[in-house]
Amino acid sequence: MDFIFIEELRVDASVGIYPREKVSAQTLELNMTFGVPDAAAERDEINDTIDYALVIERIREELSRRHFNLIETLGEFVVGLLFDEFKAPWVRLRIAKLGVMRGVRRVGVFIQRGREGVTLPPTPI
Repeated sequence: MDFIFIEELRVDASVGIYPREKVSAQTLELNMTFGVPDAAAERDEINDTIDYALVIERIREELSRRHFNLIETLGEFVVGLLFDEFKAPWVRLRIAKLGVMRGVRRVGVFIQRGREGVTLPPTPI
């Protein structure tokens, strides 16, 4: 099975329950891996795969105009975007808030989902 990965995507987003988090966006770091059809490698056509540039553009666009109380909800939104708009068969997503607490580099969530009937492949090394 083929997949695309995007690492250390930085996005400014409004997420959080604390007053300071509701007044200004904060930088999130997204790492994601998602399945793509095998036909992409066979035919060498962009239309047979998921265009990672469009994925990045859509995530930045959507997260710039929404507020999420929980990073988990934001993550589920991103997974839904990959399923609905890009038809990814499965998604692994790690989202981290950067430097939100003193002495802590990152705080975040890891989500993995497969469409109904799709088994996620083993995590690559």
